[in-house]
Amino acid sequence: MEDLITTLNDIIWSPALIFLCLGAGLYFSIRTRFMQVRGFREMIRLMLSGESSQAGVSSFQALAMSLSGRVGIGNIAGVATAIAAGGPGAVFWMWVMAFLGASTAYVEATLAQIYKEKDDEGKYRGGPAYYIEKGLGLKWYAWAFAMVTIVATGFLLPGVQANGIAQSMTVAWDLPPAVTAAFVVVALGFIIFGGVKRIARFAELVVPFMALAYMLVALVIMLLSWEQVPEMFMLILRSAFGFEAGFGAMLGLAVEWGVKRGIYSNEAGQGTSPHAAAAAEVQHPAQQGFVQAFSVYVDTLLVCSATAFMILSTGMYNVAGPDGTMLVHALPGIEAGASFAQSAVESVLPGYGAGFVALALLFFAFTTIVAYYYMAETNIAYINRKVHRPWLTWALRVAILAAVTFGAVRTAGAAWMLGDIGVGLMAWLNIVAILILQRPALRALKDYEARRKGGTDVTFDPEALGIRRAEFWERRHRGDGEDPVVGAAVRGSVDPPDPGSPDGR
Repeated sequence: MEDLITTLNDIIWSPALIFLCLGAGLYFSIRTRFMQVRGFREMIRLMLSGESSQAGVSSFQALAMSLSGRVGIGNIAGVATAIAAGGPGAVFWMWVMAFLGASTAYVEATLAQIYKEKDDEGKYRGGPAYYIEKGLGLKWYAWAFAMVTIVATGFLLPGVQANGIAQSMTVAWDLPPAVTAAFVVVALGFIIFGGVKRIARFAELVVPFMALAYMLVALVIMLLSWEQVPEMFMLILRSAFGFEAGFGAMLGLAVEWGVKRGIYSNEAGQGTSPHAAAAAEVQHPAQQGFVQAFSVYVDTLLVCSATAFMILSTGMYNVAGPDGTMLVHALPGIEAGASFAQSAVESVLPGYGAGFVALALLFFAFTTIVAYYYMAETNIAYINRKVHRPWLTWALRVAILAAVTFGAVRTAGAAWMLGDIGVGLMAWLNIVAILILQRPALRALKDYEARRKGGTDVTFDPEALGIRRAEFWERRHRGDGEDPVVGAAVRGSVDPPDPGSPDGR
């Protein structure tokens, strides 16, 4: 079974996906005229503005919800694994992926807002399945993404997060995995049975606090090891381009692992963050695109970098060469993963370091599991739109609790590979879709910037921009009153989408 999982993972994560993610990020950066640079001030302004409504959450809550999905075990164990497999240079390529991925995050989040709708309870729902069906007119493709996402976020990915929590707790306090699993399952059940508002409130309270605390500790460690910091940055840059002695043969691995773990961590293009983006109450779809682009920076340039700096500035890491021989032996006998970061902090703060990283990983991973549930539930809502199957939501809740329990006690290698398969499949389906369906997001960006520059009201008229089947925004612009739940266009009272006209061109 493990050989089969490895083979499948190698196929999905072939160099083709690496180049697709990098290429899409570069392409969208050029098409948006590098909005991730030009729009940085607007990102900050929008993140702190806006309010929630009965139907949707605020921009900040949507940011926290998406960050709860982005900031997880990948920010600690994933970074350590990337350094172990690709050398310190992998960190640089994670930064590159974050910079380019911010534009990808803008596109997918804006599309999610354009094609969002209300569910049977009057709450905003949206994501790749919704914009694939409405924008591309390919219902089978939308169902394929929905099913893959339900399996990935409901079954595969939660196990990775739970496995990281259990391992870190064992290292820090010698807690048996079964005890950790029981605690996580009880806490998770309390939150996911409370609905999207409870999920948003939980993310809003926990995510900013945990990220800030983690970065502050990283800053303290860098100050205590200040003499190593300049060399650490030079090591990252030299290794990234194969100039570092001993790491020259690892250039390909540095790029591969940096991009792979970058995608896994910041999730730009993966198709996960659009679910939270669609839930936001905004005046214009592009606003949530800016906010979600900023979340990529927070995840990788801040939180992931904090882990990398703690590991590299203290010298507490291992690196395996392409031929399997060890190039660095700072941590002999310690498996690649969160234990790298725990050992690094412990070396500077003895008696407290391992425990702090374990608590950080607990919060990071737990909030990610909560976000995964919301993503899976949104796709359950998508396939339930015409035929109501309430038992599917209950089955999902039981399944994710079982996945967390199982993931806490199984081997880390199998957990990571299963998670990689889930991430890879979602990335393939979503990136291809947004490359085809990009014009509505680009038109929305141009329209929003023109309105901001001209000082006019920030409203969105999809029909004026040539964007079809954005029923929610059409009704809002016409002032038809309260938007109905799961609009008539979804239920089949209008002509079905024309596959030959993806965005109304």
